[in-house]
Amino acid sequence: MGARDRLIVGLDIPTISEAEAMVSTLGDSVSFYKIGHQLAFIGGLELARDLAKDGKKVFLDMKLLDIDNTVAKGVEAIAGMGMTMLTLHAYPKAMRAAVEAAKGSGLCLLGVTVLTSMDAADLTEAGYAHTPEELVHIRARQAREAGMGGIVCSAEESAAVRQIVGSDMAIVTPGIRPKGADAGDQKRVVTPFDALKAGSSHLVVARPIVKAAEPKLAAEAILQEMSEAL
Repeated sequence: MGARDRLIVGLDIPTISEAEAMVSTLGDSVSFYKIGHQLAFIGGLELARDLAKDGKKVFLDMKLLDIDNTVAKGVEAIAGMGMTMLTLHAYPKAMRAAVEAAKGSGLCLLGVTVLTSMDAADLTEAGYAHTPEELVHIRARQAREAGMGGIVCSAEESAAVRQIVGSDMAIVTPGIRPKGADAGDQKRVVTPFDALKAGSSHLVVARPIVKAAEPKLAAEAILQEMSEAL
């Protein structure tokens, strides 16, 4: 699997027309896109279907969490859309329900461990007794035991998580910033090169590409950095 299959461009863009224009601008340089809440509720699900029909891979970042039956029915519907990846919060019951629902579909289910915008103080405020690293490790083990396809975590935890989940599971890393880029609201960020070296299998990059003056050149520079790591 080369760099192009590992780079996921986050379409964190306010309108469908702008997202479609970005896909057109990036052209064949990018084959994998993430659609999250920002676009999902203004037509992004239809865009996701269209991208899949056009041969692109789509990571639907919905972070599902609900009662088992609701999670299962949602996963079944999303699998039918031809999506490549789907996130859900890494709660054991929800993951087990999702894995059962996705059987035979080829949909890679990703457990969200700890959001990359959260640090120790944020977890304490939310009522968790664990540090971010401890909670990531707990949820990584639970994801492996549930039969998930991968997890989402910061690249800072990738090396330790890879030891927990083994070589087969995907480790998808958001919060990626090329050298010199603004960290934005991400508190735990890593460069593409370092993320892959640490054990991440896929990198999610949004603002450094979609907000760049020349998005295609920005994507190609990141792909080059990724290729050097591989």
